[in-house]
Amino acid sequence: MTQPRYDVIAIGNAIVDVIANTDDEFIAEEQLTKGGMQLVDEQRADALYSAMGPAREISGGSAANTLAGMSMLGRQCAFIGQVADDQLGQVFAHDIRATGIDFDVAARAGEPATARCLIFVTPDAERTMNTFLGASQFLPADLIDSDAIQSAGILYLEGYLWDPEEPRAAMRRAIEHAKAAGRKVAFTLSDAFVIDRYRDDFISLINDGLIDIMFANEVEISSLAQIEDFEEAVAAISAKVPLLVVTRSEKGAIAVKDGTRHEVAAEPVEKLVDTTGAGDLFAAGFLAGLSEGREIDACLKMGAICAAEVISHYGARPEADIKALVAEAL
Repeated sequence: MTQPRYDVIAIGNAIVDVIANTDDEFIAEEQLTKGGMQLVDEQRADALYSAMGPAREISGGSAANTLAGMSMLGRQCAFIGQVADDQLGQVFAHDIRATGIDFDVAARAGEPATARCLIFVTPDAERTMNTFLGASQFLPADLIDSDAIQSAGILYLEGYLWDPEEPRAAMRRAIEHAKAAGRKVAFTLSDAFVIDRYRDDFISLINDGLIDIMFANEVEISSLAQIEDFEEAVAAISAKVPLLVVTRSEKGAIAVKDGTRHEVAAEPVEKLVDTTGAGDLFAAGFLAGLSEGREIDACLKMGAICAAEVISHYGARPEADIKALVAEAL
């Protein structure tokens, strides 16, 4: 097997977060569910954007956030996702490339626009999110480059993107290319609502031996296994997946590799500001450690350090030097 060009290549939603401060009166006037997340169509997204106060734009998307963390840790990564040929598409492409990640997918002409998440932050630090998935739902399978997929040690797939038909077909094709080259496939379950819709698909991928590494949180692993008891759910899934990683918020995280269980405590955080991106950055630290050939305990520690950094500020991308934080701890 040839030495991989990339440590990880990921397929995920290409989303730009648009964040603005507001007050409770605005939330009530716009009939938003404070502290929640809802999907909106383009017309509603445009209306909310027009009503926003001064905003800052930060590229997001679960898998893209993970790669951003990995790149900051010194790993070589590439991203596959769909943006539109518009201003936010240019913002996303600029930001991900500026982080050192290869992103070669051409922007999509015409409608719909680039995906965006409009986030309203009230004085109590609650974030109310409204997501328009836009162009990210239209990633065709013919854009999957077999050479690129096979040039990465790990193919990382974002569960959120399994929902639309075109990206789902694209990810299936990518899995075929990765497996043909003897590469590892990692999958993050993303959210319980995705599991509820596609549980049979995910179980089939697992039973067919196509998933080498799976990331989940407590709710997701129980949903996937359809077992309420956490330990029983972990036992059921870890028996079928070579490496299972489950985050548990303030309780830390576990990993089960080939039947052996490892645990890490959550890193202390002086002030919890925003949990957005915690799972994404945990995966970043863990996969970076794995790519460096570290032991599982060290990979878990790296994940915990990265997650703790990102929940200490707004936004799902690190602001501190997480490479230095890891070096200091390990």
